[in-house]
Amino acid sequence: MGKRNSLLLLVVVLFSALVASVGGHWREREEEGSEQRTQGEKWFLLRHLHDVVKTDAGLMRLVKGGYSRGTSFHSPMRIGFISMEPNSLFIPQYLDSNLLLFVHHGEARVGHIYGDVLAERGLKPGDVYTIPAGSAFYLENRVENQRLHIICSIDVTSESMGWHAFQSFFVGGGIYPTSILAGFDHTTLSTALNVSTAELSTFLTRQSSGPIVHLSGSHHTHIWSKFLAQEPHKRLAHLKRIANFKEETIPKEEESTWSLRKFLFTLLNREDVVERVNHKAPSAYNLYNRKADFKNDYGWSKKLDESNYPPLKISGNGVYLVNLSPGSMMAPHVNPTAIEYGIVLKGTGRVQIVYPNGTLAMNARVREGDVFWVPRYFPFCQIASTNGPFEFFGFTTSARRNHQQFLVGKNSLMQSLRGPEFAAAFGISEKRLKRIANAQSEQVILPSSSPASPHHYKATEPERKKMVKFEKMIGSFGNDLILGFD
Repeated sequence: MGKRNSLLLLVVVLFSALVASVGGHWREREEEGSEQRTQGEKWFLLRHLHDVVKTDAGLMRLVKGGYSRGTSFHSPMRIGFISMEPNSLFIPQYLDSNLLLFVHHGEARVGHIYGDVLAERGLKPGDVYTIPAGSAFYLENRVENQRLHIICSIDVTSESMGWHAFQSFFVGGGIYPTSILAGFDHTTLSTALNVSTAELSTFLTRQSSGPIVHLSGSHHTHIWSKFLAQEPHKRLAHLKRIANFKEETIPKEEESTWSLRKFLFTLLNREDVVERVNHKAPSAYNLYNRKADFKNDYGWSKKLDESNYPPLKISGNGVYLVNLSPGSMMAPHVNPTAIEYGIVLKGTGRVQIVYPNGTLAMNARVREGDVFWVPRYFPFCQIASTNGPFEFFGFTTSARRNHQQFLVGKNSLMQSLRGPEFAAAFGISEKRLKRIANAQSEQVILPSSSPASPHHYKATEPERKKMVKFEKMIGSFGNDLILGFD
């Protein structure tokens, strides 16, 4: 009985949140409410971009935000945008965080260490691919006259040093960026590589154009393009001179996930090695080609988790893609298992988020390129503008199957919990509750409102006072409200 009462209390709070959300959208904004929504946008709408990498060959930017001092709002993930010019290379590096890639536009070739050898994959628009923390990798845009645009998630791990929420360790490099090899004493490093200190000095100072470099064209030809252009036997000979590669037996327990020599060897002699390993390495998963998990006349949604694509276990993240027709709405719902991030790919719309105490946290208009995030358990919905479709892609912080709880619509919580207790919680009769619950015949993605819909209904003064009183009653629970989830 106690559990049922707790559940009813939770549902009342969630539905009061829905009242505040929808009501706040269509009522005149009072000064206090406007300030609250502005504060919510600062927390949940991530529009502050900063450059992590910027060269004439490409750019990597991260969104800032998702954290507020003195509150529990903390975003455990960073969303990044990688743009690369034609014939460019994001030079070899590894991160202290897992990296999940989604190709938005263009085509790419990604190479990374899988086990102890190099694996390469060609990526096209819609492809999802995971690179584990600590695995050296590089990205190439080999397509002529086409820029490459990748959206990525970078999880903020407990092991991250926290300088920039994640840290890049460049295996390749020179003057800029500096290779991690340059930090070692040159005598020690020349001994380890079995080359002269003079050759080592040249090796570590030739690259000066940044982490993203041009491979060809009118720009300066870099050492990496020379490596990739060599014949296999010449690459191998060059490698032997630089890295003193030997056919040596290393005890299994002493092998690391990757080694410098093996990385250089496979990078320079990859036709042979890549052919042997590619059948073992995970393939990319194309989200665009996936059949919709839900579809009706008002839009569709696709979800990708570890049951569909096992490599997502590495990052522990899920992926989704939603397309809403003009004016339609992703019904108000709750994500009980994960934090959710969204990136607008096409069109414009609104995102509404509600606090646990039943007050509107954010009612923001979003456009292409905007990033928003929704904390676990917070009720929210997305609404497409009437002038065109609204498409957004995103990540979740759980790779497990996500069972979203929809608050309204067919097969929603309102349908499942209707009864005398639920009616009493709202202070209405069961008959009236049933009529309200059955008014919406659609589910998940709801149609646009008609002129005769409640959205255009102006409440009378007594009704408005009753609504305000109800919201204040729910809001009195405040931030001390415990939702009862583990």
